[in-house]
Amino acid sequence: MGWMVPVGIVGAVSARHAFTVWVKAKHGYPLDDNKGCSRRSRRGMNGNDDIAAERKIMLLTNENDKLTGQVGRLEERIAVLERIATDPAERTAREIEALRDR
Repeated sequence: MGWMVPVGIVGAVSARHAFTVWVKAKHGYPLDDNKGCSRRSRRGMNGNDDIAAERKIMLLTNENDKLTGQVGRLEERIAVLERIATDPAERTAREIEALRDR
């Protein structure tokens, strides 16, 4: 029976480590060893990871610029709609008639 305590401790530590690695992998975190360096860096990374990261950054930057432009256009449209909603009906009718007369 005395051998069960060390076996239980080793089993609990191993289960904790396996669970920690599983959670990190599931959520996309790097899998680090106890020394703080990732396992990929110990194997020797090639330039493919850097190229992929740069490409991803470029794609995200382009998407960010596109979405920023869309937000700006939507803000302008909302401002026009707010102006229409808050202006008196007479002024809006005059502006519409002025546009028709052009």
